[in-house]
Amino acid sequence: MIFPKELVAASATPIILAILRAEDSYGYAIIQKVQEVSGNQIAWTEGMLYPVLHRLESAGLVESYWHTSENGRRRKYYKITKAGHDEHELLIKQWAIVQHAFQLLSEDHNADEAGRISDNSLNRAGRKQHV
Repeated sequence: MIFPKELVAASATPIILAILRAEDSYGYAIIQKVQEVSGNQIAWTEGMLYPVLHRLESAGLVESYWHTSENGRRRKYYKITKAGHDEHELLIKQWAIVQHAFQLLSEDHNADEAGRISDNSLNRAGRKQHV
């Protein structure tokens, strides 16, 4: 599935902060985690991720540090800050409101559609529709 760039941009910060809330991580591992938890439906690239991480770091929501793994590979890790935790809590509340509104509006739409389908079925069966 292809996600519009606006949706990717809007969801990047809360997703990254949620990942870093669980544990410090590096870019490639963050990309892999997003693919894993989305069932391979969301595929981020390094070109998308690193500017967001740099923006989050500039805003004081994450910090970075270098770590050398056991195999000698040096990676830049990111960790969430106290401000990042606070921002993540706020984003959870904001996204819950948006999701709730979207769900209610979608249910209303689905109910309207079901009503129209039912009314059309009655009309085709020769019954008079009351408006």
